[in-house]
Amino acid sequence: MATEKEGGIVKKGHEEGLKLAISLLQQFELPAGLLPLADVLEVGYVETTGYMWIVQQNKIQHDFQMISKLVSYDTEINGYISMKKIKKLKGVKAKELMLWPPVSEITVDDPPTGKIHFKSLAGITKTFPVEAFAAGQ
Repeated sequence: MATEKEGGIVKKGHEEGLKLAISLLQQFELPAGLLPLADVLEVGYVETTGYMWIVQQNKIQHDFQMISKLVSYDTEINGYISMKKIKKLKGVKAKELMLWPPVSEITVDDPPTGKIHFKSLAGITKTFPVEAFAAGQ
């Protein structure tokens, strides 16, 4: 794990960590409300590989009301961020009926169609309107 984080920008604490997480989402044209974080301990990003990680004090659940979707965010979330995409994502699960399949990839359409796609490890893809993940949703 340490090698993945080498040469990374690291921000400690909720204020600084949250700022870095939101700026990464904006930089890569992903919705700012995609990661509703609480009590952030650390956020890091390695520019050369796109590897990013987020450590928060507690696992949290967020209800995206516009699409009636409950999402669970683990204490550690990581993946590889690039333009309009996060791949090899770990630490995020979306409730589907009685199951909580892990979300492994998030992609925003390019050119923009207003749609965002969430792919699970099982290969199932769910599509939603991007505005459902705007900040404050």
